[in-house]
Amino acid sequence: MRGSVIFQPNRSLGYVSNHIPAYVRYVEKRNENVITTCIGKSFHVYAANGFLTYVAAGCTIYGWRSSNQLRKIYRGHEKRVHLLLPFGKHLLSIDEANLMKIWFVGTQEVYLEVPLNKEQFDVSALMHPASYKNKVLLGSTQGGLQLWNIKSAKLVHSFKNMDSPVSVLEQAPAIDVAAVGLKNGRIILINLKYEQNIIELSQDWGSVTGIAFRTDGHPIMITSSVNGQVTSWNLEEHVIMSTFQAHDDSVTTLKCFANEPLLLTTSPDNSMKLWIFDLPDGGARLLRIREGHGAPPTCIRYHGSSGKFILSAGEDSSLRIFSTVSETLNKSLGKASYNRKASKKLRKKVDPFQMPPICFFTSETTRDKEWDSIAAAHYGIIQVTTWSFDKCRMGELKLVPEMFRNKNRTDFGVSVTALCLSHCGNFVIIGYSSGHLERFNIQSGIHRASYGKPPAHESNVRGVTIDNLNQFIVSGGADGFMKWWHFKHNVNQAVFCLQLSEPILLFNTHREGAMISVALEDFSISIVDFDSRVIVRTFQSHKGPITDMCFSPDNRWLVSASKDCTIKVWDIPSSYLIDHFRMPQICTSLSFSPSGDFLAMAFVDCKGIYLWANKTLFSHVSLRSINTTTEAPLMDLCAVVSQEKDTVSELGELIETIDLNYESPPQLSKDLITMSDSVASRWQNLLNLDVIKKRNRPRVAPQKPKAAPFFLPTVSGLEFSFDVNKDQQTTGDDGSQLSKVTRIEQLSSLGKLLKTCDKHNFLEPVEFLSNLGPSMVDYEISNICPMDDSSESISTLVSFMNLIIFVLESNEKFELGQSWLSLFLKHHGRIVVKQPALKTTLVQLEQVQAKGWKVLEEKLLYGIGVVSSLRNFNV
Repeated sequence: MRGSVIFQPNRSLGYVSNHIPAYVRYVEKRNENVITTCIGKSFHVYAANGFLTYVAAGCTIYGWRSSNQLRKIYRGHEKRVHLLLPFGKHLLSIDEANLMKIWFVGTQEVYLEVPLNKEQFDVSALMHPASYKNKVLLGSTQGGLQLWNIKSAKLVHSFKNMDSPVSVLEQAPAIDVAAVGLKNGRIILINLKYEQNIIELSQDWGSVTGIAFRTDGHPIMITSSVNGQVTSWNLEEHVIMSTFQAHDDSVTTLKCFANEPLLLTTSPDNSMKLWIFDLPDGGARLLRIREGHGAPPTCIRYHGSSGKFILSAGEDSSLRIFSTVSETLNKSLGKASYNRKASKKLRKKVDPFQMPPICFFTSETTRDKEWDSIAAAHYGIIQVTTWSFDKCRMGELKLVPEMFRNKNRTDFGVSVTALCLSHCGNFVIIGYSSGHLERFNIQSGIHRASYGKPPAHESNVRGVTIDNLNQFIVSGGADGFMKWWHFKHNVNQAVFCLQLSEPILLFNTHREGAMISVALEDFSISIVDFDSRVIVRTFQSHKGPITDMCFSPDNRWLVSASKDCTIKVWDIPSSYLIDHFRMPQICTSLSFSPSGDFLAMAFVDCKGIYLWANKTLFSHVSLRSINTTTEAPLMDLCAVVSQEKDTVSELGELIETIDLNYESPPQLSKDLITMSDSVASRWQNLLNLDVIKKRNRPRVAPQKPKAAPFFLPTVSGLEFSFDVNKDQQTTGDDGSQLSKVTRIEQLSSLGKLLKTCDKHNFLEPVEFLSNLGPSMVDYEISNICPMDDSSESISTLVSFMNLIIFVLESNEKFELGQSWLSLFLKHHGRIVVKQPALKTTLVQLEQVQAKGWKVLEEKLLYGIGVVSSLRNFNV
């Protein structure tokens, strides 16, 4: 078995950028900027164009066109490539062994190789100085600069070493001037022609990670640092104009758009921001942002019944909304804070008011517009925070029971371990590590009830759920008991108690199906019926603690994830394992789409959400029982096209265009009765043409024109054509064509075809009749031969009956053959009865007709009987 039977990788959500700098290209013809960001094994292109995008992965360089067409592959490096520079018709690459290669872009051949001594000059940055033909400027970790001619492979000039490693090289708007950023925070503008330092500046925020120049008429240089700080420098006055905290992590990309007051920044905190310089003091404000989680998600859940939005809580204490339709619809609800207003005013990298990350949450859509519809629990604290999906922000309430108030929130030792929102969206039930079970009103934050003596359980409450009608609450604890409680009345005593074999680890509920999946500490899963309060299924196969589980929308499957890195799909009705696969990382959370089309999963050390498509919705999948002891196949997080194809031509074969224009054959099988593609009006009314003509006859008799024009005879049929027989034409004295009548024909056109065609192949007369309209079919069959007892007439009628036998035996155009037979018997029935030759052929025709009709009759009678039985069946 290869991979999953039911699911296949679709795409990932929430990835924006990482530690690799983004690349910005200005397309002058379209007057727009193309941005390319790296997200691990893939890259995102915003506003793609036809230029090649060069990507270095390991020792190989790939050239992509329009971000989806692999056009070039450059192989030859033995170490990992860490620097790339497109250079006209050439591509310059430098690997970790300090080997510089210049490639021909078109032929993918190496033009030049320049090995550099890593101990003396370890390349850390490179750039092409403007107006310097065939020249590149290299910076090193030793602090030196070298200017190379890549055409002749000669060192043009070596600049004196600086006191710190070179981290950034950037071309200034002025010719011969380059900006050099150093690890110690110094920025030097150097004149390459005269090797003179024009300006020296220094920032106090650590190493320089990026340098950019505004080209919209302002003498401003912008620098970034490893702590996320961005600084604007006035180059005329050599002073700082403004500074702001752009990211929570190091700024890896710093690019100014050409001739615009716009600045693009990216960071390993998984965000990309666009800033505009329009403040009165010359500072920048945030214009647009695209971001994901800065740390791996801890809990993900689909929100609503549409399946378009996923709520995700991350280890960065944030709660986000990801859209499965478009990334432009992604939203951030902010980071959890003890004092949200104070956190906004601080604007610091480290927020002292930031709450611990959200470990799990619950949501409902019933009251989305009225008040907060999300309740979240945090690691190690007793407060439950509320959030508004509609307003996209954190709420004002922090739910804490009265008995735990006025206590130190970190040293008290009690934390939230389970919670659930009621279906009506009014109440939230919270379970605590002390065993208490409390009910709050989520709108006002008022405490409404305590369940049990209290406490409700002797140890941690591990799970809690409510039915759709707010009749009962079910709680499960680490003591191994599941307890049913009345929602409003008699809350001090449990209605029913079910003891399980092991302590409970977590709950998951399918409310519409009244099923509760209970994960136990022995790595098994039990399915408990909410109404009958009994265990209906038990699944055992995982070799590690269960991290999360979810039901399919139709309550037929249960998907479970474990710390053994496996994902398993259980068929609840049959109690069989029907699918399983193993991932490289542990799945921390998963959620099934309400529409059943996707399974969303989050993994350890992965900042994104991975969507897996349900193959059973768009293809036939045969599901069979799998032995629970078999090893699950290993799958990758990314959808890999092929691992065996190496060349571009072979990869191109995989993405060749598929012709979707499928033409069905005239007949799928000789054993199947096939109808014609003619419209029903062509054959249904053949027996009623007399009535139709009488009903549609004109009220006023047609009048003869005064001078009838000359016209050629036409051939009857759906396509207009003249009846010109060249064999019966002569040429007159003036060169005109004249028709010559040799004898009087008494057979119709159909009779002539029957007379001349093969007695075992009637394709030509059948095609002739099929192309005629109803009136002409009636005319041809009624006048097929003279109404006499001559041998020619009898032979023609026998041929027509053989034509019907041919049609019925071929099982093609079945309804046309039946209608033609009915019309034939209507006009020539009396003659058929009188002539022995015709009666003999009629017996053969009857046998063929009965054989074909019997097949249809059995199917029709069976279907009518089933429908009648179901109609009369009373449930």
